[in-house]
Amino acid sequence: MLDYSVSDVKGIGEKFADDLTAMNIHTVEDLLFHFPTRYDVLEILPLSELIHEDKVTIEGRVLSAPSLSFFGKKKSRLSFNVEVENIAVKVVMFNRAFAKNQINIGDTITLTGKWDAHRLQITVSNYQKGSMEKSTNIQPIYSVKGEVTNFRLKKAIQQAIKDFGDEIEEILPRDMIREYKIPTRKDAVKTMHFPESRVSLKHAKRRFTYEEFLLFQLKIQILRKRRREQSAGNAQQYDESKIQQFISKFPFVLTNAQQKSLDQILIDMKSPHRMNRLLQGDVGSGKTAVAAIGLYASITANKQGALMVPTEILAEQHYQSLKEMFGGLARIELLTGSVKGKKRKEILTDLQNNEVDILVGTHALIQDEVHFDDLGLVVVDEQHRFGVEQRRALSNKGLYPDVLFMTATPIPRTLAITAFGDMDVSVIDEMPQGRKEIETYWTKANTFDRVLSFIEKHVNEGEQAYIICPLIEESEKLDIQDAVDLYNQLVDYYPDSIRVGLMHGRLHPNEKDQVMKEFAANEVQVLVSTTVVEVGVNVPNATIMVIYDAERFGLSQLHQLRGRVGRGDKQSYCILIADPKSETGKERMRIMTETNNGFELSEQDLKLRGPGDFFGTKQSGLPEFKVADMIHDYRALETARNDAQEIIQFNLLDEDSEYENLRVLLENEGVFDTVLD
Repeated sequence: MLDYSVSDVKGIGEKFADDLTAMNIHTVEDLLFHFPTRYDVLEILPLSELIHEDKVTIEGRVLSAPSLSFFGKKKSRLSFNVEVENIAVKVVMFNRAFAKNQINIGDTITLTGKWDAHRLQITVSNYQKGSMEKSTNIQPIYSVKGEVTNFRLKKAIQQAIKDFGDEIEEILPRDMIREYKIPTRKDAVKTMHFPESRVSLKHAKRRFTYEEFLLFQLKIQILRKRRREQSAGNAQQYDESKIQQFISKFPFVLTNAQQKSLDQILIDMKSPHRMNRLLQGDVGSGKTAVAAIGLYASITANKQGALMVPTEILAEQHYQSLKEMFGGLARIELLTGSVKGKKRKEILTDLQNNEVDILVGTHALIQDEVHFDDLGLVVVDEQHRFGVEQRRALSNKGLYPDVLFMTATPIPRTLAITAFGDMDVSVIDEMPQGRKEIETYWTKANTFDRVLSFIEKHVNEGEQAYIICPLIEESEKLDIQDAVDLYNQLVDYYPDSIRVGLMHGRLHPNEKDQVMKEFAANEVQVLVSTTVVEVGVNVPNATIMVIYDAERFGLSQLHQLRGRVGRGDKQSYCILIADPKSETGKERMRIMTETNNGFELSEQDLKLRGPGDFFGTKQSGLPEFKVADMIHDYRALETARNDAQEIIQFNLLDEDSEYENLRVLLENEGVFDTVLD
């Protein structure tokens, strides 16, 4: 193993070792696996192929003696001409006065710097006398800190490879290396630091991308296997004929995607292991119907169900829709912070006596006073809004209840299998028949009067509209429409017959609920709001969603907001008011007007914005990879996941000597000692 101290590397003294420790480099292994963050590729191209203001490398013969001038305090400018392809190119170097005595007429010199195509001039950042050894020279650039320079670190790594390189052990089986045509670990480490060509660097990166993904997926699969073995589950013996009767009463037929997801959920519920499943589906795809069938299955198995949602108003809506779906088949109760006194006490007593079949609520469900008699299934809606601890508290209330998380944020499969690697993922990726597609338009702010007239026309026909703003109050820093200002403008603009409401995050929860209740009851026709309506109420009568300064939102958020309308049988519209300056912003608007498919949008959003937008990165559990990029390398991620599943399924870590080093590495990282919740 390479757990020697860095001070064991020749040339690393006590002071340098301390500096490396500050960079979290303690051992030889840490040093060898401190890979470059990027590479400068010095490639000599013909002058005709150089791009104005790009960083370029040229090679030429010095034509004139360097001229040195000084300016400011101790600042200098050195200039001379070189001949490149029979053309005189002007060379400028700042603060390199010493170079005047090193550069002579007739010398061959290689120069790297910023190219000015108009002046035929290069402003030099690096130079070396003589020709470059190869036509392409790849320079690794490291992340450094304090006293450590790129040059010193590179020399230390070079020495470490010389002293200890032969001790780098292979962790992948030979068959895998052959099949995927990847270099050995030892060769790949050397190439990452000292690449000889673009091709060899590409293969070394490919090797570590796969290795990082495989290790990550193995950790997940090991934890998953242990969780399954240790959680007894509750093997729910539900009544299939009753479930079919329940489904037959629905006023619609389940889509193929709903049926497939339901089948997966029911198989999990019957198994002796605890279900840990994520149900993904676009707004309006029918997740709630699937969850309701799951809850009914639990009731037929003589168990109780719980549905936890982020807000009181959403809890109330779910409560009402479940009561409609179930008719008199089950006793459903609502428990939120607003339910107090005698009513609350009665619900809690009946719940403990198994007289309540389904409890719907907010965080109130996980308080100590809430006791289920026999909790079979927990459904958590918009699960990314809850902390891990809160979810665990609810899960632990019953005898290993099955848990179904639901989200209307379509997470690309790539991200789902990484972030939710220890969960099974079901996807509802088709919409119910007959649902009208929301028409989406992009317009500039100078057409806002026309948008307001459009809203007025539809409101006069009995419909309602949302207008979303990014800010609550005016900000000097950002020239964007704010909710309070817009609300005041619209109150003046519209006649008294059109009532305008205001909703934002700083309102007290009771005030928010009041505004949303008034909007749901059509007492407010136009609701000006910040993004607090993103997850929330179902107002089938709302047909227009206007999003102001739409370029300030990500695609997923825009899609979530758009999903607030189009819930009834009337044609609905989404109007994006935006004047994006960047190409990315324009692309985002174009994509929104062209597709209503949340999964397509989320893939695009991931490419445009990266994974941080989907999860608060710190809470997400998304791993930090040194080389791998789970967006661009998604094929390697899929491959690694399949391989990890096979390795665990066939117990290869224990039974195949080719996997011994892989097992030792995982053991050293404490994977087998992790305490499960």
